Amino acid sequence: MTQTLTGPFSAELDIKKSRFLANAMPVGSVAEAEDFIARVAAGAPEATHHCWAWQVGPHCRCHDDGEPSGTAGRPILQVITAQKLDRVAVVVTRWYGGIKLGAGGLVRAYAGTAAECLREAPKEELIERVRLSFHCPFSLVGLMQGRVPEWEVEVEPPTFDASGAQFVLLLPAGRQEEITARIMDLTNGQARIHLLED
Repeated sequence: MTQTLTGPFSAELDIKKSRFLANAMPVGSVAEAEDFIARVAAGAPEATHHCWAWQVGPHCRCHDDGEPSGTAGRPILQVITAQKLDRVAVVVTRWYGGIKLGAGGLVRAYAGTAAECLREAPKEELIERVRLSFHCPFSLVGLMQGRVPEWEVEVEPPTFDASGAQFVLLLPAGRQEEITARIMDLTNGQARIHLLED
C-alpha cells in the first residue's frame, strides 16, 4: 500500500553540534515539489546546506547541495522509497556546527533526520485518481447535473458549447468502469467519454 502525507511535517536532530531539520510535504506534481524546495531554502538562507529528494509517481530527483556526492540527497530518497511513500518532497536543512561527520556520518545524519520526520508524519493511503471527461446533449444536462453529485466524485463546473455540455469528473481509478457504465446508461449511449491525461 502506497501512502502520502496528509500535510506538512518537520523533525529536527542535533548531531555533533550540527543541526539537521527535515521538512516534508505532500506534493501533487514536479512543479509543486520544486516550489516547496525553493520556499524551504529561501526561509533559511543562513543554513549551510539544503539537501532534498522527491518522489512523484514514476519521477524522482535528489540533490546533495554541496555535500559530498551521494551522502545526502540519495539517502533521503531511499528513506522515501523504503517507507513506501509517493507524492512527497523532503528537504533536510543543515546548519554546520564545526565538527566534520565524514561520508558515513553524513549519510546516517541525512537519512536519519528524514526517516524520523517521515515516520512521525501523519499519512493516508494514496488512491490513484483519474479524470474522466464526457459530453452530453442539452436535453440530458439537467439529468446529469442532478445525478453526478450522488456518485461521490469531484465534479468541475460544466462548460457549454453549441451542442451541449462537457463535464469533467475526478474519481478513484478503481471506479472508472462503474462511473463510465452509469454515464452510458443515463445518456443511452449518447455521451462521448474520454480519459484525460494530466
